[in-house]
Amino acid sequence: MGAPQLSPTPLWCDNNSTIQIAHNDVFHERTKHIEIDCHFTRQHVVRNTIQLHPISTLDQPADIFTKAHLPGRFRELRDRDIDDFIPIDRDKLCDLSI
Repeated sequence: MGAPQLSPTPLWCDNNSTIQIAHNDVFHERTKHIEIDCHFTRQHVVRNTIQLHPISTLDQPADIFTKAHLPGRFRELRDRDIDDFIPIDRDKLCDLSI
């Protein structure tokens, strides 16, 4: 997009095993089926272009786009402000005043 990346892009993941696999360069027999995805993610973790952070499944905002929900849960996700999910100062993410 033309903007320099001043800090790693934060990614919130509700699967601790995924975070561990992305940080561990040893593959096990049980993880062979996800090697390509892990290599891609691991490259970015090692290059410090992304930072993986754990998040509770109940707080995962992406779920509204990837799963079917009962009406009450859907409304809860829909009505929450993104700042309720992610405790971060958006001004620190990047400086686009270039």
